[in-house]
Amino acid sequence: MQSSFAAEADRGVCVALIFALVAERLTLFYEHDKWLTKAQGATLAAEWLSRSKRSMSTAMRKHVSDLSDGLARQIAETLSRQAGLQTAHEMMEALDPNYPSEIGQSMMAECERVFEREPPPVC
Repeated sequence: MQSSFAAEADRGVCVALIFALVAERLTLFYEHDKWLTKAQGATLAAEWLSRSKRSMSTAMRKHVSDLSDGLARQIAETLSRQAGLQTAHEMMEALDPNYPSEIGQSMMAECERVFEREPPPVC
């Protein structure tokens, strides 16, 4: 059985991955008019995790990728291209924990809500 600290850490990693994938998806969409596939998102998450010597099940990476895809598309439907570019840029900057960003904070809170609304698959 996983401790509550470990579960909370895993939750934090998932939310952070959703945030980073949303930033990546929006950047790609607004700069190149393309969307990452869900599989590409899951692969990108695996690459990011491996850099910090972490891992996550394939099912969980796919879930996180799916959640980030839905949120990114929802955001893109509501923003003009200029506002979308600005939001994507701000999110990419906010990946640095030393960069203060109200947009980053509000988007991280939305990523948390999305993760809480759609529980991860049981592995």
